[in-house]
Amino acid sequence: MARDFAHPEMLVTTAWAEEHLNDKDLRFVEVDVDTTAYDQGHMPGAAGFNWQTQLNDPIRRDIPTSEEIEQLLSSHGISNNTTVVLYGDNNNWFAAFAFWILKYYGHQKVVLIDGGRKKWLAENRPLTKDAPSYPRAEYRVAEVNPELRAKRDLILETVRDRSHNLVDVRSTPEFTGEIIAPPGMSETAQRAGHIPGAINVPWSQAVKDDGSFKSAEELVSLYEGKGLDPKRETIAYCRIGERSSHTWFVLKYLLGYDSVRNYDGSWTEYGNLIDVPIEKESRAPVAV
Repeated sequence: MARDFAHPEMLVTTAWAEEHLNDKDLRFVEVDVDTTAYDQGHMPGAAGFNWQTQLNDPIRRDIPTSEEIEQLLSSHGISNNTTVVLYGDNNNWFAAFAFWILKYYGHQKVVLIDGGRKKWLAENRPLTKDAPSYPRAEYRVAEVNPELRAKRDLILETVRDRSHNLVDVRSTPEFTGEIIAPPGMSETAQRAGHIPGAINVPWSQAVKDDGSFKSAEELVSLYEGKGLDPKRETIAYCRIGERSSHTWFVLKYLLGYDSVRNYDGSWTEYGNLIDVPIEKESRAPVAV
């Protein structure tokens, strides 16, 4: 019997999205790695969030504060009762990052479009260059969920006692220290390699050619085959936290693992820390 996603309600199809473009209780939001992509054409009615300026605090090197999230959502007509439908380029890298931030700040109604911008474009679905304007709403953060986030103290504890699965979702050359960052990426660290004890499951292995997610059975085989122990708590990380948000979404909502955190400091933080160990070699998968 085929295994189903643990929370299929967290995903919608491109066909569903097109059918619901005019629903007043939804707000479509595009979040792209390429911050110019939205202006080149986006889903009709979709707002655009800029990950560099609106989903990061450049002064504190942190995610937005609750007040900043309240302002961002309110200014786009999003209330606590609005269902936010997220999608973006690079198979939803930063759409997943936005999803993680919204869940961190307790927003209940948020979903991803399976396949994101890539699949939408490939299917020749409607695009516009018109930026919508919505009446201001009043959004209030009702709760914060710190259990969704890993910070460096927990990472250092995990390195000492191997208390969590550590899933490095970067490319294999990044994991082994051949390169520090992908070509053209400016956020880097002083050292190359990975956090000791981490397994390497590149985020891209979780998706099909069209950008949509692989089946639950394929995903279980992928992660557990690489050594992830489903009985342990899990931390995903990458370079700056966006690719690991994608894997966090897979592990938490598609596979339903009990406790999954995203380490958004990722390698740009850990690789710059003083007096902490790193590894460069690959480890053989643990038999499960």
